[in-house]
Amino acid sequence: MNQERVFKVLLGPHITEKAAMSAGPATQVVFKVATDANKLEVKKAVEQLFEVKVDDVRLVNVKGKTRRTKTGLGRRSDWKKAYIRLAEGQDIDFAVAE
Repeated sequence: MNQERVFKVLLGPHITEKAAMSAGPATQVVFKVATDANKLEVKKAVEQLFEVKVDDVRLVNVKGKTRRTKTGLGRRSDWKKAYIRLAEGQDIDFAVAE
């Protein structure tokens, strides 16, 4: 995979209460990924960018919500998230160092 595709596959970490609960015992992290990304691309991108060993990748298509606005009904875009289980002893720290 070329270096340009690595940066386009991962869009950012998805930090929610559910993601934080899964991060504890299973050493999982959750990312928003490109809608056309597959498991192999996500695994290679995480391993290259964060220099960790990935055990498993699970992808979930998230349907966009329908929202009512003052101009009528609107719809948010569909997106994809990846649950990534890291190897034993591996960790990704998203905290910013000062």
